[in-house]
Parts: sequence; structure tokens; C-alpha cells
Amino acid sequence: MNPLLLEGLADAIGFVGGALVAWWVSMLLGFDPLAKGFENGTIAGIVLAGLGGGIGLQLARRWRASRKKDQ
Repeated sequence: MNPLLLEGLADAIGFVGGALVAWWVSMLLGFDPLAKGFENGTIAGIVLAGLGGGIGLQLARRWRASRKKDQ
């Protein structure tokens, strides 16, 4: 498989996975990122989802880099 395709898929899976986990955590904490309006809880949920996506992306990249060292 094309290495650039694998890189893109890993990045996408990491970002979406991180954002979904962060969305779930924000809902448990009472912050609804999809609520109507721009209240404080909505903004906090959006920020958490963005941070989770970024963290998931970085974890996917570190995982991919560690696999390159092993090969």
C-alpha cells in the first residue's frame, strides 16, 4: 500500500478517534459541544473536542514514527 495513503489514514483515524473520545468526555462533564447557541458549556465542549482531535493526531504520528524505527 502507498506509504502516503497509510500516513493519511493513520492521521485521520487518530484525529477522529481523539475528537470522539473528547466529545464523550465533554458530555460526561456536562459540556455539550452541539448545543444550540454559544453558551460557556458549548464553547468548552468545542474546545475539548478540538484538543482531543489534536492529541489523537499527535498520538497517531508518534505511533507511526515508532513503527518506522522498528523496521
